[in-house]
Amino acid sequence: MNQKINLHDISDGRLYDIDDLVRADTNGCGGCSACCYGVGGFVELNPYDVFKMTTATQMSFDDLLLEKLELCLKGKRHFPYLRMLGAQACCSFLSQEGRCTIHASRPSICRLFPLGRVYDNQGDFKFILQTNACIKPKLDKIKVEKWIGIDHYAANKAFILAWHNFNKALEFRMKFMRDTEEVGSTNQYVLDVFFHIEAKSDFDFYDAFFKKLPSAKNHLGIL
Repeated sequence: MNQKINLHDISDGRLYDIDDLVRADTNGCGGCSACCYGVGGFVELNPYDVFKMTTATQMSFDDLLLEKLELCLKGKRHFPYLRMLGAQACCSFLSQEGRCTIHASRPSICRLFPLGRVYDNQGDFKFILQTNACIKPKLDKIKVEKWIGIDHYAANKAFILAWHNFNKALEFRMKFMRDTEEVGSTNQYVLDVFFHIEAKSDFDFYDAFFKKLPSAKNHLGIL
């Protein structure tokens, strides 16, 4: 999230850590799926999100791009986003009953909602509670860790920070690219390396990601 945004305009003004209590608990949403409509431009997916999706659906990343996801341009970068369907622009993973069909493997942005992340200049991030994001009139207090429910949180946080820093460095590098073929090949390289990580026996996503990261940085000419 852009640090230049006034947090008081979009949140309750507080910064939360993983052990803090926050008023974010929807108590199962009560059949509501309002946050699953018209959010295609907001739910940017990272490699772990896509890995969880491919594992849950038994579909390859390329197959998901045909039906469930789409590549969108952000600056000069292409990122996968959730695909919205129909006149109502509903999430491609939403069932006719209005329930998420990959709830246990939903993207991290969906998992956080109505929380968000704010990155600082010291290589860390905090959570914020977005105001007027959830339409439920009253949310209960819950511990941040319990709300987001991510296994192996320390490893996940290390990945989130590494991916964030990687993208910042690559964004800066690509500002100086004028050749459209170079831009295209760079985007394709990142997609090939990080979004086609497939599970194998005794597989650890984070280990696979961090093994790929140094060579990818070297190939792309970033620190």
